[in-house]
Amino acid sequence: MHEAALTRLLEVGRGLLSELDLDVVLGRVLGVARELTGAAYAAVGVLDEQRSGLERFITSGVSEQLAAEIGDLPRGHGVLGLLIEDPRPLRLDDVSRHPSSYGFPLNHPPMRTFLGVPILVRGEAWGNLYLTEKAGGEPFSADDEQAMVVLADWAAIGVANARLYQAAAGRRDELERTVRALETMTEISTAIGGEIELERVLELLVKRGRALVEARTMVLALADGADLRVAAAAGVVPDGMIGRRAPIAGTVLGGVLRSRGPKRLTDLSRRASQPLVGDLQAQAGLMVPLSYRGRSLGVLAAFDRLESGPEFNRRRRAARAGVRRQRGDRGGDRADGEVLLARTQHPRVGGRAPALGARSPR
Repeated sequence: MHEAALTRLLEVGRGLLSELDLDVVLGRVLGVARELTGAAYAAVGVLDEQRSGLERFITSGVSEQLAAEIGDLPRGHGVLGLLIEDPRPLRLDDVSRHPSSYGFPLNHPPMRTFLGVPILVRGEAWGNLYLTEKAGGEPFSADDEQAMVVLADWAAIGVANARLYQAAAGRRDELERTVRALETMTEISTAIGGEIELERVLELLVKRGRALVEARTMVLALADGADLRVAAAAGVVPDGMIGRRAPIAGTVLGGVLRSRGPKRLTDLSRRASQPLVGDLQAQAGLMVPLSYRGRSLGVLAAFDRLESGPEFNRRRRAARAGVRRQRGDRGGDRADGEVLLARTQHPRVGGRAPALGARSPR
């Protein structure tokens, strides 16, 4: 290996050790790989969990327009798959003549010379570095291969560091979200305990609940005879949403009310004809029934998660369940909690129960 290439690799190594963004690490690796070998194209193929194919394929030298014309990215067939099956360096003077050559799709640029080296993270195959079309039509040399092996080792260290950082950052973010969820649930309980006006309590619930699950929209619909009627809403809500009704029978919200169990939906765009749900033009939803002492009172529904959405995950559903439990716990002893979850004299909820401010019957 030439001294200039070795010096460049040492510089790159120091830079990769200080970089904590995985995509930046891979981008730098691809740029340096082309620089040192004179390759027109370079790519990193990231293995899937089974290490039997490629989950990601990051390229350098291919324009966005050309990539769009080529179509689907490689999945690890043909010559690319050789390094998956046998993670050792591979140099070819003409990739099309190899028995495992899978051919190229339409609109793919010509590629003849080939160099591939594995990227091993902590001794296990993580991905492969691929290079094609060395400048001048020359085949890749032994020096090129040696330089790329060293670069792949640096890449492996950079990938490991970035993954550790991302894992730590993920745990930190999850902890922060959990703390925010607990704070929000406490605020909701405190707010309910200090309010006796039904409309105000419902408004607090949808506003704080929307913040808790980071939803674009939150709606609270109460059972009213054979219908569900929107009693409160927060976020992106169409005009006139409050007071709109939907039948319990044959609707998504009605199904949640009757099942008395939470439900996550990811296909709401296909249910545009559904009352209430279709009005919101949502893509995904998280819905939980409001129930108290065996009686179903309504449905609390969040639509389109704002952070990494639009789908909601199980953690947010658990948080929503925690909000329901806090409301139920408070309602067991105090009539102000029963404003939401028990029968009251309020004409918009229906039924009869102790007046606001009175103790629940024992």
